[in-house]
Parts: sequence; C-alpha cells; structure tokens
Amino acid sequence: MAYTALYRTFRPLKFEDMVGQEHITKTLKNQIIAGRVGHAYLMSGGRGTGKTTSAKILARAVNCLNPQDGEPCNECEICKSILDGSLTDVVEMDAASNNSVEDIRSIRGEVNFLPTKAKYRVYIIDEVHMLSVGAFNALLKTLEEPPEHVKFILATTEPQKLPATILSRCQRFDYKKIKEDDIVKRLKIICSESNIKITQDALKTIAVLAEGAMRDAISILERCSQESVEEITIDLVKDLVGLPSLQAIHKLTKAILENQEMVALEAIEEVIDNGKDLYNFLWEVIKYCKDILIYKSTQKLNLYSEEELLEIKNLANQTEKEKLLHIIYQLSDLESSIKNASQKTILFQTGVIKLCMNQTSGDISALENKVMQLEQKLNQIKTTPISVATQSSQPMRQATTRPVETKTAPKPMVSTGKPSEDWKAIIDTLKKTGKIRLYTCLVNTTLNKLNDQTWEIEFPNGLTEFNKKILEDITNRNDLIKTIATLTGNEINIKLKDGKTAPATTSSSATGFEDLGIDINIID
Repeated sequence: MAYTALYRTFRPLKFEDMVGQEHITKTLKNQIIAGRVGHAYLMSGGRGTGKTTSAKILARAVNCLNPQDGEPCNECEICKSILDGSLTDVVEMDAASNNSVEDIRSIRGEVNFLPTKAKYRVYIIDEVHMLSVGAFNALLKTLEEPPEHVKFILATTEPQKLPATILSRCQRFDYKKIKEDDIVKRLKIICSESNIKITQDALKTIAVLAEGAMRDAISILERCSQESVEEITIDLVKDLVGLPSLQAIHKLTKAILENQEMVALEAIEEVIDNGKDLYNFLWEVIKYCKDILIYKSTQKLNLYSEEELLEIKNLANQTEKEKLLHIIYQLSDLESSIKNASQKTILFQTGVIKLCMNQTSGDISALENKVMQLEQKLNQIKTTPISVATQSSQPMRQATTRPVETKTAPKPMVSTGKPSEDWKAIIDTLKKTGKIRLYTCLVNTTLNKLNDQTWEIEFPNGLTEFNKKILEDITNRNDLIKTIATLTGNEINIKLKDGKTAPATTSSSATGFEDLGIDINIID
C-alpha cells in the first residue's frame, strides 16, 4: 500500500476535529443546520490553517445524505465518493496552474448541468488569487448569480490580490494562525495514534517553528519520526530543521552585549563548522535578544529550561532595554542585507564586528534622533514666541557666528537670590520654549554665582560627545544666550566646570564649548 503523508492521514473529517478556527466552524455548522448555505465563500488566511480542509468538509456537509448537527456523516454513499475523489460533482481546481480564461469558461459551461448524484455541484478553487485578470472577469457573473445547484468555495493566502468585485460576491472567513497550545494538543493525538514517542519540549519547539501552521507542524513531526531514535528530543528537532544550538546563540549574544569581538567571531565560526545556515542562525540570535527583552520586562518566558532561564536572567540584569532594542534593530538590518547576498559569511562577520565596536555611538545617534523628533513636535505646537530682550555676555557672544539682536531689557524674571532656584527657572524656560536639546544637556547641572557678573555652571556627571555636538551647534548656542539674557536682564559671564575630571574653563575660548557635555536621561 502506498505511503500517505501524516498531514493527509490526519486531515480532519469534521468541523469539530479542526483546531483554532472555532469562530468559523461554528458559523458554518449553524448555516448548514438552518439550511442557509451561501452560494459563494472565500476562505482566506495563512498556510496550513485549515482553509482547504474546511472547504472539503463543507462540500460533504451540504451533500451528505445523513447530516448530523451540521456535520457530514462520512459514511453515506455521497460522503465516501467525495472522500475517495470519485464523485464528479465536487471539483477541486488549483488556480496556480489553471489560471487562464479558458479554465474559467469551462466552469461556466458546466454549471448549467445538474449534478449527477449529489444535491449540489461544488467548485473548490484553491489559490484563487493566482487567476488572471481575464479569468476573474469571466468568473464575475457566474459567481454573483450561479444556478441554485452550484456552490463556489474560494481559498487564498493573499486576499488583498483579489478584485473588490470578487470579494463583494463572497462570504469571507478569515483564518487565524493556530495557537501553539492547540498545535501541541493536536500533535499529541497524532503521536498517540501513530506510536511516536516525543518529549514535551520537542512538541513545544515544533509548535513554535510551525508559526501557526498546523500542516507545517505535522510535516516537521513526520520528518523527525523517520529517524531511528526511541524518542524525539528537542535537540533532534533543532538539528533536523537546521537550527543552531542554544549554546552558540547565547555565546554570540553575550559577546555582542559585552563588546567582545573575538568571542563573537569564534561563535560564528563554530556555527559555520557545524554546517548550519547563517541566515537561520541570525534569525535565532534576533529572537534570543527579543526573549531577553521580554524577560526583562515581564520576568516570564516559555520554552526554556531553568538553566537557560538563569543565563537569560543574567544577561537581562546587565543590559539596558535601550541597548537591547538597538541590537535588535541593527541585527534586523543585517538580516535584510545578507538575505540575498552571495557572501553571507563576510557580511555577517563584519556586521557583528561593527555592532560590537559602535554600540555606544549607535546609542548616541538614537538619542540624538529622538531629541530632534521631540523638539520638532514641540515647535509645531508652540504658539507664543519668547521675545529677545538684551544682548548676551561678551564671552558667549564671541562664540557665535551671527550677532544677537539687542533690545531694551525688561524687568528681570530671575530675582530670587537663590542660585539653584534661578538656574532651575532658566532650565524650565528652555523646556517650555521647545529648546529640548539644551534642556537635556543642562537639566542635571548646578549653578554657582561667583559674583554679580560671573556664573559658573558645573556638570557633576562629566562630559559626553553627545552633549558636545548639541552645544557646539550655532543655533543652540544662540538660543541659550537669548534665554539667559532675557531672564537675567544683565550681561552675565559664564564659566563651565567639569564636575568629574576637568578644571573650570571659561566659555570665551575659540568655540566656547569644546569641552562641554553631560550624561542625560530623556523622558518621553
């Protein structure tokens, strides 16, 4: 007897045997019970989710001689004829290979003939989105008003490619990806009936790899069952589908997080030596980083042993969320680059080296972009501009490339006599007027009034390249000058002091801000 694939052997014969699509099977059963079956259906959804299976069950149910609660009996003459494919009244057509106008015209010529044995002639057209434009046009009228003895069931994975005129003529059912728990339950039944021994971890791994497709899950199980082993384990599943070991994934991820270039290259070399696909390896690393991020946020993860969870916990504790997000984005870009590249290994290695070297600069760039976006949004909603009152102090003015307009000084707004409160008012004004970059640079600083004409700004957290870029910008320097002049009403000389290492320096140097910078926290 010829061998039959597992997914065909265990294809559901009734609606109640289908898993994960109860919202659809319940509606179809109710229509059959009430005798209100439509003339055209569209089954749309991902691969392996049950579209064709439910179409075949529906074809038997509407023609069954002894229907039971909306289900086909699968025992009568009609049901058996449909199951073995001998009944000509139920036609299955693959639109991928029969997509011409002539193929649809043959259907139009057949629909006028009465069924030979069954109550209805049922046409199941799979992958219907593959039909040509002419074929769709030829199908329109027949699909809208078919004879009473004809039913159409269309199935597709890409409903967006169907013309709106076709969609409007069908009852549409959208199939969801099947949940991992439902896949595991179905696989357990198949293993029990097929005498296949498999561990629980292996079942969960297959369910994850299937990505919501039951047919894919059964196909993976079948491939594993053909190995000469007493029991299918998680390591066997990963080995057969070409996934690298979790040890290699953890080693590379840890090396990237700790900026260890040599260790990262060693991990890549080990994967190459074991014959694993680099694209799959990169996908697993991205997924592993995502799992670390999820664990850091929720303290929960599935599919990992206690020892593996401990390793993930250690990495999560030593890494910030922003850094993990940056790595995930960079690895995703690398994945896109090597997908169709001829030299995957070279691109992979250089991409990982670059990621290890440039994580700090990448963080700065990301923060800078974020600040720019916030500043643009605030400038859009700002309605009342702040007027400029007096010219700024001489040292600060020398650092600019354009003069600052001088107006009559208004009554000073900063007059508490307390340096900390005065400086806080100035910083708050920068924030309210949309000067977010200046605000973030100065928010953690302190002010010391050396005398009436000289102020010293101290940066307790030290200097950073990020803040240097901001304060060396001409526009930002002028904004700071104008704000101080407006609020003080006096010409103030500014001194800058590095609270960690550098001695106090005046702002009257060539640029005025060469050594300026602080650590910042950006709050959305």
